[in-house]
Amino acid sequence: MLDLNTLAEFSRTNCISICAFLVPANLIATSLTMILVFLHRQRPSQQVAQACGIASFFAVVMILHVYTWFEVGIVRPQTYILLSLAISCLLTNIVLVWLHRRLVKEVLSVG
Repeated sequence: MLDLNTLAEFSRTNCISICAFLVPANLIATSLTMILVFLHRQRPSQQVAQACGIASFFAVVMILHVYTWFEVGIVRPQTYILLSLAISCLLTNIVLVWLHRRLVKEVLSVG
């Protein structure tokens, strides 16, 4: 069975390497979603949803990672910066999927 205590301890022990991976992964994946929505408006919704899903996964993992620090009482500016980055990437991806669907409907109704 999955032991959440061990997983949280692993997250806190390897914090620098986890953050070194998750910060660029969040930014790159969210940028990819933006590129798919704004530069390639004719992209299928499935591709945009896949990019959003991957970016959202990275954002949720970062949120969970930050909450492991809150769990043990570590409240520092870095935790809030990482949390705000993850939440803003998550919200950006949700808005981009909504915007892409709206743009597709607009193109279909005009064309």
